[in-house]
Amino acid sequence: MRSAAEVNEQIRALWLRAGGTLSAQERSEYELLVVEWAEAIRAAVIEAA
Repeated sequence: MRSAAEVNEQIRALWLRAGGTLSAQERSEYELLVVEWAEAIRAAVIEAA
């Protein structure tokens, strides 16, 4: 599993490539990345507990 920071960097890169407006395909990629990011955050919180 990638870290939240790694996924966040990929999200930022996607927005930069898209120029601030996501196509339908980019929106799908973004949604998957956000889900992966949230899972990474949850995993980090559980590890810290």
